[in-house]
Amino acid sequence: MATAADKNSRATAQKGAAHATKAGSKLPLIISAVAVLAAAGAGGGWYWSSRQASAAEQAAAEARKPKLPAPAQYLALEPPFVVNLTGANAGPQYLQVEIQLMTRDPAALAQLERHAPAIRARLLMLLAQQDAQGIADRTGKEKLQALALAEVRKLMRAETGSPSVEELLFTSFVTQ
Repeated sequence: MATAADKNSRATAQKGAAHATKAGSKLPLIISAVAVLAAAGAGGGWYWSSRQASAAEQAAAEARKPKLPAPAQYLALEPPFVVNLTGANAGPQYLQVEIQLMTRDPAALAQLERHAPAIRARLLMLLAQQDAQGIADRTGKEKLQALALAEVRKLMRAETGSPSVEELLFTSFVTQ
């Protein structure tokens, strides 16, 4: 016959086994939850790093792209310049030249328009000093063009603090 002590020890053993079974049934659940969280963290980390790499590649591609300059804007100095040339052996000789100034800055274009009378005066003086033989060939014309550009830039630096002009173009050049 079973004694009361045996019954108590059996009941305690059954409770301990039930408690161990309950605790044992929670362990796989906890391990599964930790595994899911670890997988989610790894997936999130991969997603974040791939987005960062994509953004870095996009920024590098933008940096490699050639940057186009701003569109050119032109100011025609009207009317055409007409001057007497020096050193005329066979009578008077004339130069008629049309000049346009090129800039890429709209503010500089407004400054050039404002100072157009002073620019014209300086260019007239420069053109009137030219010798017919000195501007007869391409080299002479290019030299005159560089001198004229330097004269305009010098004036604009004095008036505005910046050269304002990128190029000076002869759009018509006639000597007679």
